[in-house]
Amino acid sequence: MSASQASSATAGAHGKRPNFLVIVADDLGFSDLSCFGGEIRTPNLDRLASNGLRFTDFHAAAACSPSRAMLMTGTDHHIAGLGNLIEWTNKSGQNAPSEGDSKHWSTAPQRGMPGYEGYLNERVVTLPELLRDNGYLTLMAGKWHLGLTPERFPHKRGFERSFAHLPACSNHYAYEPQLEGQDGIPEFMTMSFIALHSEDGEYVKELPKPWYSSNGYGDKMLQYLKDRKEKGDERPFFGYYPFTAPHWPLQAPDEYIEHYKGVYDDGPDVLRERRLQRMKELGLCPENVEPHPVVADEVKKWSDLKAEEKTKSCKAMEVFAAMVECIDANVGKVVSYLEETGELDNTFVCFMSDNGAEGAAYEAYPIVQGSMIQHLQKYYNNSLENLGRGNSFIWYGPRWAQAATAPSRLYKAFTTEGGVRVPFLAQIPKSLAAKANEKGTITPTFSTIMDLAPTILDMAGIKHPSPDGNGTYQNRPVVSMRGRSMLPFLRGTQDSIHPTDFIQGWETCGRAAVRCGDWKIVFIPRPKGPEKWQMYNLAKDPGEVHDLAEQDPERLERMVKMWDQYVLETGVVPLAPALGQWLEATEAQMPEDVWMEYEYWKEGARQEPEKFRRPQPRFTREVKAM
Repeated sequence: MSASQASSATAGAHGKRPNFLVIVADDLGFSDLSCFGGEIRTPNLDRLASNGLRFTDFHAAAACSPSRAMLMTGTDHHIAGLGNLIEWTNKSGQNAPSEGDSKHWSTAPQRGMPGYEGYLNERVVTLPELLRDNGYLTLMAGKWHLGLTPERFPHKRGFERSFAHLPACSNHYAYEPQLEGQDGIPEFMTMSFIALHSEDGEYVKELPKPWYSSNGYGDKMLQYLKDRKEKGDERPFFGYYPFTAPHWPLQAPDEYIEHYKGVYDDGPDVLRERRLQRMKELGLCPENVEPHPVVADEVKKWSDLKAEEKTKSCKAMEVFAAMVECIDANVGKVVSYLEETGELDNTFVCFMSDNGAEGAAYEAYPIVQGSMIQHLQKYYNNSLENLGRGNSFIWYGPRWAQAATAPSRLYKAFTTEGGVRVPFLAQIPKSLAAKANEKGTITPTFSTIMDLAPTILDMAGIKHPSPDGNGTYQNRPVVSMRGRSMLPFLRGTQDSIHPTDFIQGWETCGRAAVRCGDWKIVFIPRPKGPEKWQMYNLAKDPGEVHDLAEQDPERLERMVKMWDQYVLETGVVPLAPALGQWLEATEAQMPEDVWMEYEYWKEGARQEPEKFRRPQPRFTREVKAM
């Protein structure tokens, strides 16, 4: 018997091992849920929060697949293979807001480097693999985004049953317009055009009808749990339940959209103030908090919009709210089933967003202008009355996003708090932790999405095979986890999850940050930042408003050295000289637009996927992974 099996057996001897239900929303803002200060109807998540804990200092990565890689492995995404979104690595200027800024956002040096494979690599062992090996039924319904090809599917990384959305995003209704003549898919939409899924290791040829993503994943998770009961399967379960909502395109069933008619007519600035006030009333932020000013120079001020523009913008926010309510309804039907079957009291349920709210004004991006706009005008109906339906295609932009991330700075894709601080709530079985009895507690303790894997393994009584980085899994060396178990904190035996000197780093597409205790340094390229290190005391300035870098240069120097340490430990490929002048440029390693393993958007690819596979050359670089 292995050490992990022995630990598992010991846990079983002391009582029934807990189930786990891990729920993830895609691009949800910090205050979107009612229990986090929002006006959106989320009664099911509110109930979980009232019976559990809410975390106000929980952090993910600044973008989706990096966060999901950290959740699945307990280590940094640069180690696990998702150093950046593969879509951004594949195209140098994919995330550039203007032609003139492309040099600040070029991902050319990352292509071909270890840690940037675009899928969970072989250096990591996943949480579901370890749970499966130690007697858990592992289930998944929702967004994967950690590999497009069969050898990268959830089925190969530990999930016994899985219904997985493979790419970053897609139409929530799986709507695909019939293209005319020589028309093709615009470059920006290639990887968001098709709702590509797999189930139990096979590509899904046709989705169930009618299809709406959140309802579809709710139905699948419910089906898998009912199948378990009908088969008399007494194994505890791990359910991974990651939604693609509320990621754009903003689409939702009409019955939910109706709930928000007129709610947002006062605009994003008023919404921001309302939410901030409610967050203060709930104890989610300090009474005297100074919010960071809204940064949205690429779009018009609300007061400068025409009446029709305001009406459409408000409708976009109404649709977004409807998407969130629909997520809540689907959480509710799964949690209600667990309650009906007597499983809920023995299930650790947690909910989080994978990053901050999505604030990009894509209409201002060069990759979107021209053919993309023409395509939308020809094949989609973005009239006011049709917004939110399957044949509409919209996003809501930086002002609505910053209503959701306030008091923090900026939003998704930035390593400021607005991009990486996310809502997190957990309902804990009473048998596991003393804090399960402290219902409705709000905790300011610092934690990260990497902490989920060690926490769940700890609760299940399973040991990681490589606690010191020198172990193996299935005869291959694997790295250790960088996250820390929350269980000692939840049991009340520790005052915090991480020690005060814990160093946490972030990097996405040339934006960077390091935090140690209450102090944080941030590097944001132009035009959203000054393209130099800034420093903040988050205890006094959670909005990252007052840069203290020049006032305390010695502390700044110490923290920049922490950044260098983080780069060496995780294998970050810096994209700006200030982030690593010592790194030799690697632009020549890999040409642009060849870094996707499977071009599934091309005609015939879903019928004959093997013909659209690309062999990927790999390059080596020594990395001290820990």
